[in-house]
Amino acid sequence: MATVEVKNLVKSYGSMEAVKGISFTIDKGEIFGLIGPNGAGKTTALRVISTLLQVTSGTVTIMGHDVQKQPGEVRRLISYLPEDAGAYKTLTGRAYLQFIANFFTTKNVKDMVTRGIEIADLEDRIDDKVDTYSKGMKRRLLVGRALMTEPQVTILDEPTSGLDVVNAQEIRALIKKTAREGTTILLSSHNMLEVEYLCDRIALIDKGVIVEEGKPSVLMKKYDARNIEEVFTKVVT
Repeated sequence: MATVEVKNLVKSYGSMEAVKGISFTIDKGEIFGLIGPNGAGKTTALRVISTLLQVTSGTVTIMGHDVQKQPGEVRRLISYLPEDAGAYKTLTGRAYLQFIANFFTTKNVKDMVTRGIEIADLEDRIDDKVDTYSKGMKRRLLVGRALMTEPQVTILDEPTSGLDVVNAQEIRALIKKTAREGTTILLSSHNMLEVEYLCDRIALIDKGVIVEEGKPSVLMKKYDARNIEEVFTKVVT
């Protein structure tokens, strides 16, 4: 059984269909990229999978649990980092991680927070208030928050947004390590080099429809492309 299974998913806003019957599966420990231009429906799809939006029709299951019928069960299995995620500015980084950890556990808060601090790697700045952080520091804190719970499925929308080259490389290495340890990862990114490096498979979505899917190496060969950016350009334009 696939860890994530999306079948004929439709999400409508009134008469406008943002997602038009997409289907894909993701296996345990796989990094799967859902990519497309702005307005293609990828963020809407991620929000439905994360239980934040209602399904119009079709089904989404996480480890056999239906996101529509069993949202509570699904939320215990996943972690979602939106592109526009924020943290409480008046808290220190450490206090923010402690606040979040209390939603997930009562017995292992200290261990979870320690894990989040290690992932964020903000050193002594972890005890400064979030409103003093740069954009990149905030993103590192949020990645720490997303991964410290050791979810079965992690959903990442633009995981390295705002990070410099060194920090972005560190986060990508962490994502790879997390997948090797068995976490299933669904991500979206406008950085095609990042997608090519990280993803085992990708699906290209355009105007709410998946127009191509496969391993990056196979797609590059199919479209006689040097990289995934070229594949993307040929498929969606």
